[in-house]
Amino acid sequence: MCGFKKDFIRPVSPHANQDRRAQAPDSAIRASDVAVMEWLKRNAPGVLLCVAVAIVSTVIERAEVIVAGERYLEALVIAILLGVALRAVWAPGDTWKPGIAFSAKTLLEIAVVLLGASISAATVWALGPFLLVGIATVVAVALATTYAICRALALPTKMAILIACGNSICGNSAIAAVAPIIGAKPADIASSIAFTAVLGVIVVLVLPLFVPLLDLSLTQYGTLAGLTVYAVPQVLAATLPIGELSNQVGTVVKLVRVLMLGPVVLALSLFAGHLRNEGAAPNGAVRRWPPFRELVPWFILGFLGLAMLRSLGLIPNDLVQPLRTIAAVLTTIAMAALGLGVDIRTIAKAGGRLTFAVTASLIVLGVISYGLIRVAGIP
Repeated sequence: MCGFKKDFIRPVSPHANQDRRAQAPDSAIRASDVAVMEWLKRNAPGVLLCVAVAIVSTVIERAEVIVAGERYLEALVIAILLGVALRAVWAPGDTWKPGIAFSAKTLLEIAVVLLGASISAATVWALGPFLLVGIATVVAVALATTYAICRALALPTKMAILIACGNSICGNSAIAAVAPIIGAKPADIASSIAFTAVLGVIVVLVLPLFVPLLDLSLTQYGTLAGLTVYAVPQVLAATLPIGELSNQVGTVVKLVRVLMLGPVVLALSLFAGHLRNEGAAPNGAVRRWPPFRELVPWFILGFLGLAMLRSLGLIPNDLVQPLRTIAAVLTTIAMAALGLGVDIRTIAKAGGRLTFAVTASLIVLGVISYGLIRVAGIP
């Protein structure tokens, strides 16, 4: 028996436990390396494709400025158009799809979070409580009116919500933020952004003509531009030719409209989040109220969190512009991904109704915005 034990008992090194503990982190590191490599292998082709489309779009945007002296189409709009054009002649295979999906969803959500750093409570409050309430009222009325117009034209519910938010709040950014909340299809997202973008360019070109027609002061015109123009860069393009005061007022008013994105998306999360899983439940199944993390997505909490940090002065002013730039780059990449996921034939089916709906919504927005200027007595 003793001999048997001697044959099978091995001397134990006093450092054996330490060796095993040392090997454990190495195993974890190796496992994480494998996971990273697998993720890159699965997503890198599609992400790089979207980045390439975004780079080309940015080059075209710069060429616009050099040749024409104006930025008529933003890079993110060009990215959608290029993505749609590429998708029309080539359908991405399984090698590309995971990265394209990651770019369209995750990168877009990160961009929405970073937008929160541009919002400061001090800047917003400087407008005065009456105008703040007025801006919120204009956004609310425009949302309801646009949604009603879209539904009256038999547009799908999700597309009606996208157009309403895009026209009433901040164009592409609002559409991009609302889309994951309601589970919008890539075709709906791309078509909504494309139509609002085209009209956004028209607004920038036509709006200055209303200064002499309506006898608007610099402050009044800046307020009108901030309430009607879709994107912050477009506000700059619409107001700088008129005057610096118009530019300052228009930018602040526009930022207040952007701020409305948080409450609107939060409300949609609470009361329209079921649209995200519409049709997922089998017939007769009872839908359960989704958990909080689905009601209020992480990127909305991140958006509100950064806005709060910005208001408390915890985000330095020097950091705001870089964060805004990163958000713009990520959004452009995401828009390229959305374009690559769209079949142009699907968009063409709803072209006429969409054009009418967006145009009618824009006219309503302009009328109620001008009404606010007169009611508020803006000098």
